[in-house]
Amino acid sequence: MSATPSTMLPLGTTLPAFRLPTATGELVSSEAYAAKPLLVAFICHHCPFVRHIRREFARFAAEFQQRGLSIVAINSNDTVAFPEDGPEGMVREAQDAGYTFPYLFDESQEVAKAFRAACTPDLFLFDRSGALVYRGQFDDSRPRSAVPVTGADLRAASTAVLLGAPVSPEQKPSIGCNIKWKRGNEPDYW
Repeated sequence: MSATPSTMLPLGTTLPAFRLPTATGELVSSEAYAAKPLLVAFICHHCPFVRHIRREFARFAAEFQQRGLSIVAINSNDTVAFPEDGPEGMVREAQDAGYTFPYLFDESQEVAKAFRAACTPDLFLFDRSGALVYRGQFDDSRPRSAVPVTGADLRAASTAVLLGAPVSPEQKPSIGCNIKWKRGNEPDYW
């Protein structure tokens, strides 16, 4: 299990535009989240780092959606090399994990590149103005560690955003599996 850190996109970056299908074909656009706080999570279901947090991430999402946080997850993996990451696998994962947010498919991988996403999970939290205020880890827990999965880092940042308070700039990168880039489509930051 190799560990890839997030690129730590600069704070203040404007939400990159996206228009992607869910695994069932419904189109979801970034425009739908204008003037709303939004968490964008790059995930995939076979990654051990995502599997490690998935239940708590689903609980976090349900709780914070009720509090007013919009959430989308995006799968950008190469589905030729990793067919289990295709739309059928995404539908099963959303059901099994209890995800209550749109799970989007970035087949071209262009949205992942716009976010400078590098790993799964890679988490990006934007405030109501569309400015990036948090990019980093869910919490300090990792697969095979004794540290409990709590989502403490993302919970603190999300709570601040919902209260209109500043988010601490002291942020730790997310660590996970690298996004599975299509051969010849690797980003320049990779």
